Amino acid sequence: MAVRADSSAPVGGASASKDRLGRLERATAELEPPFAVVDLDAFWRNADDMRRRASGKPIRLASKSVRCRTLQQRVLAREGFSGTLAFTLPEALWLADSGFEDIVVAYPSVDRLALRALAERPSPAGIAVMVDSPAQLDLIESAAEAPVDVCIDFDAGLWLAGGRVKVGAKRSPVHTPEQAAALVREIVGRERVRLVGMMAYEAQIAGLGDAPPGSRMRGVAIRALQRRSVRELAPRRAAAVEAVEAVLRESGKPPLRFVNGGGTGSLELTAAESPVSEIAAGSGLYGPTLFDAYRAFAPEPAALFALPVVRKPAGGVATVLGGGYLASGPADAARLPRPSLPAGLKLDAQEGAGEVQTPLLGAAAGHLHVGDRVWFRHAKAGELCERFDRLHLIEGEGVVEQAPTYRGEGKCFL
Repeated sequence: MAVRADSSAPVGGASASKDRLGRLERATAELEPPFAVVDLDAFWRNADDMRRRASGKPIRLASKSVRCRTLQQRVLAREGFSGTLAFTLPEALWLADSGFEDIVVAYPSVDRLALRALAERPSPAGIAVMVDSPAQLDLIESAAEAPVDVCIDFDAGLWLAGGRVKVGAKRSPVHTPEQAAALVREIVGRERVRLVGMMAYEAQIAGLGDAPPGSRMRGVAIRALQRRSVRELAPRRAAAVEAVEAVLRESGKPPLRFVNGGGTGSLELTAAESPVSEIAAGSGLYGPTLFDAYRAFAPEPAALFALPVVRKPAGGVATVLGGGYLASGPADAARLPRPSLPAGLKLDAQEGAGEVQTPLLGAAAGHLHVGDRVWFRHAKAGELCERFDRLHLIEGEGVVEQAPTYRGEGKCFL
């Protein structure tokens, strides 16, 4: 089945969509596609809305959702954002060398060279490494000769059928307050690790749209499951935090510096939990297509990429160069990039988005000519930056700056 045409056109319908297309075309008239842009006007409105939804709790910026140091620095300079949630330890070390502070690595690292480099830093306390098992602690201690700050990853998934069915990301094996306390006892008994924080990412709430297009009953089921998950998680997370703090008190250790939770999709829900001191988020800044399936909020599309029409194989078909920028996750249509402007385009069901070409169908395809541009949106946020070495930053009617992506700075962390 072909992916639906973009349903997130600005309020005002066809006229507003045409106005936005005209603005993008005027701003980038001197650029040759393919290229990627970030509409700063939309980007900063999204940032303000995220801050509003967080209800005063600081947002730790998820770097994998941005992957552009220029933009990350500017976001962190704004009120309401504090600290970075990195995705690899080498990335965290690079960011720290660039002046970033208060970095938490969201995923466990078994990179011995990076762990050794972390321990050898003059002030390693600015970076915390994620752990969820004694095996990871063993590896850290074998690689690092100086103390390393760690954060425990608490499983926020919903377990059904007596634990036989798991709803949520398959992350940490630490699911109960008792398991969290046991891991903390393991940590406090060691000399080269220091517990500073706790994280719990509720992927089944923050990362799952509750209004999937074309599937009303699935949306009803998702919303019911999410309500149940919220009711189950809040008291369990609170109990886990208390259990962790109790072990720290008994051991004469400092209390947790932070308790992290949430994501762009659950900012207001997670912020309402008193034990949570900060929220992790980042994707909402770019407003990718996966967020079109949420009812509670609607980020503006801020990150787009333009591809040139290079073929007209038939009157109702326009083929653009490249376009196979697929998002990670389950291999379904929701992970494909989506033609956004001009409105009225869709991917071909037989070819989808291809590495070297992407045929487009729909009412607007017949009006496109060789040399015209089509503007796409990516399904996820920062992954788009792995395809482009720079982002053209648009403000008002023009490009005001070119900002290198991680890739443009010669970095490939995964």
